[in-house]
Amino acid sequence: MSDLKYDQRGVSASKDEVHAAIKHLDKGLFPDAFCKILPDVAAGNASWCNLLHADTAGTKTSLAYLYWRETGDLSVWPGVAQDAIVMNLDDMACVGCTNDIVLSSTIGRNKKLIPGEVIAAVIKGTSDFVDNMRQYGVNLHLAGGETADVGDIVRTIDVGFTAFARMKRRDVMTPDIRPGDVVIGLASFGQSTYETAYNGGMGSNGLTAARHDVLSKIYAEKYPESFDPNLPPEVVYTGQRLLTEKIKIDSQQDVTVGKLILSPTRTYLPVLQEMVSEHRKKIHALIHVTGGGQTKVLKFAKDVHIVKDNLFDVPPLFQMIQQSSHTPWREMYQVFNMGHRMEIYTPARHADNLMAIAEKYGIEARVIGRVRRSSNGVKVTVKSPNGKFDFQ
Repeated sequence: MSDLKYDQRGVSASKDEVHAAIKHLDKGLFPDAFCKILPDVAAGNASWCNLLHADTAGTKTSLAYLYWRETGDLSVWPGVAQDAIVMNLDDMACVGCTNDIVLSSTIGRNKKLIPGEVIAAVIKGTSDFVDNMRQYGVNLHLAGGETADVGDIVRTIDVGFTAFARMKRRDVMTPDIRPGDVVIGLASFGQSTYETAYNGGMGSNGLTAARHDVLSKIYAEKYPESFDPNLPPEVVYTGQRLLTEKIKIDSQQDVTVGKLILSPTRTYLPVLQEMVSEHRKKIHALIHVTGGGQTKVLKFAKDVHIVKDNLFDVPPLFQMIQQSSHTPWREMYQVFNMGHRMEIYTPARHADNLMAIAEKYGIEARVIGRVRRSSNGVKVTVKSPNGKFDFQ
């Protein structure tokens, strides 16, 4: 997967142009925080602050569209709602905001292709997710939203959410990654206590590459509305896999290719709420491993060398993507989470207690690396069976 192929598909792993466009904007009360923190404009209390965050499920909706059209299975649509919600929630959790969050949806659809039953499934998925989180002490509040018929600009469907919360300024967590810290990774795959099925580990990043590199050209012919017609044919659905083809996960279960890639983005909110509540001062940083994959932390560290030399074995999903696309392993680690989507930076003596909390929720946790001093700026080194890769 070269930068050229990414450009040809109209996407960007680094989003350099976006970052350049917003570099002059105010960075908020805590410029180094994982997401922007605003003054408490809601109530005008100087000791409080506001968070307003927005994100979407990205091109994952196009894959859900393909699977639904092929199988008639509406069950994939609730996961798309979860994708968009979690991309907000887990970013906000990285600054210590883990409860009492208001959600508002924005859905744009092509009415000729997306009927009311799909919209109903997305909205029901939203309320079901909120109800599920409430069982684990995480209170989310639905504020409605907007559903618009915009077929002129949306080929199938786009699902996004905006999240709002208030918190005390003294409780805001900002990254303070230090030499001597260890890095705990929380698995993105498996099945947590609050999930109903195996999760392949996919978030909402890298879906354009995964979809086109894995799936067969037959989907281009059957569903031309599922991709940009201006794309060069040689980068459209270049794989060999069918959506309903089974992939072996372990000796006891198989999952279809479509549902494996469509695994809803796992939230770590129940886990992080407990960690932050009980161990806030022991946590030096929380990093949501989204765009940029294993290099995400480069934006939130200074003058340290982060060595990741004990990563999880590459889950079946990412093995399939690499084998289908022949993407160099270095780029796989830059684009995908590769098995963990949350990192916790903490002194080594606290690691066991933090990992025990994750494992209580059925989420595998391990020390995946450590932090060393650097005299040459920030650097990340990934050491894996697939090679050693340095990023700066």
